[in-house]
Amino acid sequence: MTTVERTEPIELDDAFFENPDGLYRELRVDRPAVRATGPNGLGFWMITRYADARAALNDPRLLKDSRRIPPILERHRASGTERAFTDALVGHMLNADPPDHTRLRKLVSRAFTMRAIARLRPRIEEIATELADAMAAAGPDVDLLDEFAFPLPMAVICEILGVPQDRRDDFRHWSSTLLSHAPDDERAAAAAAMSRFLTDLVADKAANPGEDMLSVIVRASEDGDSLTHGETTAMAFLLLVAGHETTVNLIGNGMAALLRDPAQRAVLAEDPDKIPHAVEEFLRYDGPVDLATFRFTDEPVEIDGITIPADELVLVSLLGANRDPERYAEPERLDVERDASGHLAFGYGIHHCLGAPLARLEADIAFRTLLSRFPDMTLRGEPGPHRISTLINGLTSLPVRLTVG
Repeated sequence: MTTVERTEPIELDDAFFENPDGLYRELRVDRPAVRATGPNGLGFWMITRYADARAALNDPRLLKDSRRIPPILERHRASGTERAFTDALVGHMLNADPPDHTRLRKLVSRAFTMRAIARLRPRIEEIATELADAMAAAGPDVDLLDEFAFPLPMAVICEILGVPQDRRDDFRHWSSTLLSHAPDDERAAAAAAMSRFLTDLVADKAANPGEDMLSVIVRASEDGDSLTHGETTAMAFLLLVAGHETTVNLIGNGMAALLRDPAQRAVLAEDPDKIPHAVEEFLRYDGPVDLATFRFTDEPVEIDGITIPADELVLVSLLGANRDPERYAEPERLDVERDASGHLAFGYGIHHCLGAPLARLEADIAFRTLLSRFPDMTLRGEPGPHRISTLINGLTSLPVRLTVG
């Protein structure tokens, strides 16, 4: 396990990614604000306590402006590493502060109303049923990530954004590469390819609008204001990546937890109407995001008596916060009937995930489908290993054996 040294930055190594909770338990007690180094050599400050994390996620002194962060990233980057993301992919609302963030979110939010999301339920149920049918035909041994957890949210987000069927495998490759710690040249190539694809897609939606969500976003306007072509391209990138990566790992991590805990699984099998409540516990217990996206200090910020200087990178540990015993009793125990409200899996404050209702809907349908169709599903070997990513908390495989119900 990664150990805590009192003076040197903590190195987040392979052992950390397999068991981040082991380090977070230690840090919450002794070093709740600590310098760390990621696997790509980037240095940053890491926040692990729930109260500190919640405050940091909504602290106006911790900024996200994509125009100001490049020189800060360069200063804290290890020698020889390069910035992978192209400018065309970073100018979205997750990398903006008010008033820019307010403007961008207002223009996009009309596509994500509760009513618009609820209308998607029949189609998501249809996709989930089709995938379950295909799993049953391919079984009894399958990888649940490859056969269900990935293709469900990918199909959903691509359909509602109007991404052609024949480009979805390309998108999966680009997304996985960008969110990994692959060599810089591979990540840069994936970013460039995705940028070209999305630029062309947005141009097509502008010229040939349809009923899909991306067409709605392209047409969005408010008080004479509208998104530029570049802003729409960056927003499409955010929605496509965030719209499937988080849900893939919400389903994968949640099913892995249930397969390891038959008693908790039995609770949901007996009463499937408890599944929406259980989804909140899956999000708290082993959520799809580990360290939230980059913030930087606009001025010195004090956390638990530790002063983080200005122009420092700060990453908030959502996993660490969600297992803080000061917030949740017995946090390392899965309890699908627990009151998990207040968890930070979707962030907090102005950057709270806009797509959270869609992720919750997909997860509800996914768990209902899997538990009803495959009531005797079992693990076939050990899941994993975990993805090497400070952002994404998820498995690389989830081998299972099916018994069709």
